Amino acid sequence: MLFPHHASIGAAAKIPAPEAKPIVVYSPLILKTPGRRVDLQLRVTAPAAPAASKDGFPVLLFSHGHGRSEWLSSQQGYAPLVEFYAGLGFAVLQPTHLSSKALGLPMDNDTILDIFLESRVQDMSILLDRLDEVEDVVPFLTRGQLDRSRVAVAGHSLGAITASVLLGATNTDPRDGHVSNGVDTRIKTGVIIGGPGSAGKDLADLSESGKTMVPFYNPDFSTMATPTLVAWGDEDVGPHLTVRGADWHNDPYVLGPAPKASCMVKGGKHGFGGISGWDTAETLDGSPERLAAVQRLTWAYLWSQLYPEDKAWAAASEALKGLEEIGSVESK
Repeated sequence: MLFPHHASIGAAAKIPAPEAKPIVVYSPLILKTPGRRVDLQLRVTAPAAPAASKDGFPVLLFSHGHGRSEWLSSQQGYAPLVEFYAGLGFAVLQPTHLSSKALGLPMDNDTILDIFLESRVQDMSILLDRLDEVEDVVPFLTRGQLDRSRVAVAGHSLGAITASVLLGATNTDPRDGHVSNGVDTRIKTGVIIGGPGSAGKDLADLSESGKTMVPFYNPDFSTMATPTLVAWGDEDVGPHLTVRGADWHNDPYVLGPAPKASCMVKGGKHGFGGISGWDTAETLDGSPERLAAVQRLTWAYLWSQLYPEDKAWAAASEALKGLEEIGSVESK
């Protein structure tokens, strides 16, 4: 039985996944970070048993979103995804970014680029620079248990922008032309969940409120060369950001170079069945079935990218062909 498993996951049970193992959590881990407004705080979630491979656990960096809740946009959130990934073999590192409400840092037009984009990207590279320190501090890890050769990133919503830049996308601030380029070649693959799409020519794809909320935003996905899965919901319409429909969130796939995969989540709104936390009010499409599908599909993609001999993604994609009520995948 998978953990967490719900009696109502329905047809998602047909998407194959291994049996999950017990997990352990260490939180908070505080890394002294000179030059950062506050020290970098993170949660580490990993399998309880030692890694089966001599290479250790693959590493997954997870970037939280910027929802309306008080705690989920921090290292405290996204347990439904993080615990699932850890139960199936990943060591997951979740930083609390400077944008988190939990920190309450002031933000204005002069600091929003740093808080919403550049500092977030820097947080992830800092974590990769300091994996030795993470292993030394966390009692259930030993030196060498984090596999530096198998690193992935995942992010939801605002966290998806973080992930896309780490995977190779660039952003040109329309206010002054400043280019943000934070690609980290140590990251071999990634998943973008409900990420914003293109700003469009002359920012035409952004709504007026979107131009105000993210005045720095004008991405170029054509440089995002790292293999990436883009997960988007066909009911994830966000007029606060864009004048387009839900397919806007698929732009990183459409505009990004191969190899890429796209997973359309049927009936998915921005909460994707409940990925940000258990029974949270901000999830408008709560569904154990949808959540389970997103868990299994995103894990399978990352695992097969890091372990090409493992056919988890091929098996999950094949299973989805008969589950049109859940969604569909395509690749290039």
